[in-house]
Amino acid sequence: MQTIENPRRPRVAATYNSAADHFDAPALGFWERHGRRAIHHADLQSGQSVLDVGCGTGASALPAAAAVGPTGSVIGIDIAAAMLDRARKKAAQQGLTHIRFEQMDMISMGFRPETFDAVISVFSVFFVEDIAAQVAELWRVVRPGGRLVLTFWGKAAFQPGATIFAEELGNVRPDIPKPVRAWERFTTRSAVTDLVSSATGVVPIVHIEPDRQPLATHRDWWIIAMGSGSRWEIDQLTVDERCTLEDRITTRLQVEGVGAVMVPAIHAVVTKPS
Repeated sequence: MQTIENPRRPRVAATYNSAADHFDAPALGFWERHGRRAIHHADLQSGQSVLDVGCGTGASALPAAAAVGPTGSVIGIDIAAAMLDRARKKAAQQGLTHIRFEQMDMISMGFRPETFDAVISVFSVFFVEDIAAQVAELWRVVRPGGRLVLTFWGKAAFQPGATIFAEELGNVRPDIPKPVRAWERFTTRSAVTDLVSSATGVVPIVHIEPDRQPLATHRDWWIIAMGSGSRWEIDQLTVDERCTLEDRITTRLQVEGVGAVMVPAIHAVVTKPS
């Protein structure tokens, strides 16, 4: 098992523990859509064992459990306890007894080599400092003949909402630094292919899937921000500053006629040689 440094861990954990209260809102339906697409690309079979890394509230882990059936098994891990609480409740509601959720950092999983038939990681490997090392760590626990499925954001993800959010946040609180979005380095087929190939030694099959999230109302963008990585910046604001920022963003969305945001995904699928 490799040793991988993760100085971003406290911030990531705090952000997504906080974001859990909005994560399953209808305005964030893209989490479930892309989770299900990742499971589709994993081509799971009845009785298989699955590890979902950075599972959140179960957008990919729950459909994985449905795919492998009661003779299979699914483990979902995440560092955000609030996310896992929601995932457990949803699993119980769906009567899924062959899935469990554990609070765990992906950089130090502790699983034995070649443990799982499939390892899934949807929008999570870019939360560590050494992304290639993290991909290699996930690859380590895939059995021969098994699959690793990694999902990244595509080009222009969350636009135009992300630009409006950043500009208006700068107007309200210019002292808050612009966040580092490591995922922006992997928004093309070539970038994802190079990363995965270097970490696994196998050229992945890469699926680029455009998607957009409609905004039922212009306030939906604020709900998206509250249930995603932008929650960190929002949590630095006072109540009055939050209200001001939300009002400024909503007004701009209305004036500019924004009816949806882009949420494209890139799914990389790697099969371990038998």
